[in-house]
Amino acid sequence: MDGPQRDGSAAERTPELSDRDAELVEELLAGSHRALARVITRIEDRAAGHRAIVSALHGHTGGADVIGITGSPGAGKSTLVDKLAAAYRERGDTVGVVGVDPSSPYTGGAVLGDRIRMGSNVGDMDVFFRSMSARGQLGGLSMATADAVKALDAFGKDVVVIETVGAGQNEVDVVRTADTVAVLVQPGSGDDVQTLKAGILEIGDVFVVNKADMDGAERTLAELEEMVHRREGPTTGLDTGHHGFDAPEHPDDPTPSDGEAASGDAADASGDDAPGWTPEVLRTVANTGEGVDELIAAFDAHAAHLRESGEIEATKRRRYAEEIRTLVRSDVGALAAEEIERRGGIDRLAEAVRRRETDPYSVAAEVVAPIVDCVETDRE
Repeated sequence: MDGPQRDGSAAERTPELSDRDAELVEELLAGSHRALARVITRIEDRAAGHRAIVSALHGHTGGADVIGITGSPGAGKSTLVDKLAAAYRERGDTVGVVGVDPSSPYTGGAVLGDRIRMGSNVGDMDVFFRSMSARGQLGGLSMATADAVKALDAFGKDVVVIETVGAGQNEVDVVRTADTVAVLVQPGSGDDVQTLKAGILEIGDVFVVNKADMDGAERTLAELEEMVHRREGPTTGLDTGHHGFDAPEHPDDPTPSDGEAASGDAADASGDDAPGWTPEVLRTVANTGEGVDELIAAFDAHAAHLRESGEIEATKRRRYAEEIRTLVRSDVGALAAEEIERRGGIDRLAEAVRRRETDPYSVAAEVVAPIVDCVETDRE
């Protein structure tokens, strides 16, 4: 079969690391950029064995500061990320950048390819840039992106920057991968500010008015500062956890939400009287690099806050909890899809429901029954 071989049943146990993949992991950990690129390609393709590779890398992660850069298209995210990477290099940090681009409707790959506009760092081997496809996910981040961040972290990058597509409110997915999130807004962008009011405000640790040399910058700054002030007011005294993961994904989902699962942990780690983080509102002019040093200082301050308050540990627990749920749902969904095909396909089942020969609840119960039987047998 043409193309990369993919893992078999998504619900199969994580396979053992093959000798070839073990060598690839060793080369990555030894500092081979070629091995890093190959691993990320395997991850993005979801090729056979990629789970074992990521599992082997997990124990080597945790050293990188992971920063998410989001905002509407046209806000200047790519230019700012380029300048951030250059500034981090000037102070001696190594940098990894994952640019999440819109998916090509023809190939499923990243439309913008290698995104050559990251021009300031061309030739610098300590800046590793990878453009990845959003693969149709509205939030702009796929599981492959999170795994690519793990690879960069395990490789030893000091800072990993994720630049997202910029899909508005759905951009909250970036929070599940980044420790610190910066939301970019351009001056005079009333629609952007309204989008923030609609919900994306809650994910930002730093708000940036980019292109601050344009008309309307002062007004946009004032609007953002007012929004941050209002954001802090209603939640004073409430322990919502980092980025407010406090609601289950589905009303019928019995699994506790991220906020429910970890809010107590956050309180225990940071103490009842630990001060919270008030998002900073900054200005930058990415084309000239103005304000980049101040932005990095804000990122450093937020990272220090997470460590000193103990919130970083609760944040990681919530992130891993969400990752586990995502993987389990994906695996169980794949098993269910296989069972549907074994029963003749979804169209045949839907036609049976249309003819009143059965009903959706009965079909669902029948499809899931073999999975339930396997689980119950394994428990015994």
